[in-house]
Amino acid sequence: MILRSLLVAVVLPTSFGASAQPAPVTNSRMAPTHVQPGADAALDERQAREWGLRSEEWTRYRQLMQGPIGVHSPQLDPLTALGIEARSEEERRRYAELQVQAEARRVGKTLAYQRAYDEAWQRLFPGQPRVSLPGAKEQAAGNTGSGRLAVFVKDDCAPCAQRVQQLQAAGTAFDLYMVGSRQDDARIRQWATLAGIDPARVRARTITLNHDAGRWLSLGLPGDLPAVVREASGKWLRQ
Repeated sequence: MILRSLLVAVVLPTSFGASAQPAPVTNSRMAPTHVQPGADAALDERQAREWGLRSEEWTRYRQLMQGPIGVHSPQLDPLTALGIEARSEEERRRYAELQVQAEARRVGKTLAYQRAYDEAWQRLFPGQPRVSLPGAKEQAAGNTGSGRLAVFVKDDCAPCAQRVQQLQAAGTAFDLYMVGSRQDDARIRQWATLAGIDPARVRARTITLNHDAGRWLSLGLPGDLPAVVREASGKWLRQ
């Protein structure tokens, strides 16, 4: 997701108690109010299918979210959680590929709706400026053919911060992707602050902050991070 603001929402739990005694049930035909185990199993199976996972993988995801990773990052999606906690290189590649495919589908749907939105706006309010829908510009490693730079960085990487500062000082527009962000917005915001990225440039979208979500892996480019890449003739090349 492209980060549109530097806001953090905090949700506080509430609770309440009740002292009234339950009334006796007199209708023997009344349906039970508890959730049937079969319904839970069917829901788990459907959710696993939606993420391209096997039932045992979904079960492991549920178990992982009950542990430390769920405490530190409660909003992690199944593929990211399983990828971070992968038990082998084969598992890690599998979840990365599934996430890239899921992200491509999501972006495609968002862009298709953006086109419909733009057409409707032009028809109903011709000549008036319009805005992009949230996520509509979040394409895999930048906009094809735009010539805009994509910059891949990671945490605890002094050369990454230095490269970003150089690009910013030169007035270059770029899309920044943080590898290993764990889908944690606060993690990217903190990195951007420490790297000296100007919030005004983020608000103006000359610099965008994004989760990598497997993009760097999908490009298959050699070398370590930081990586500054640009599309040329349908191929992404390091700059």
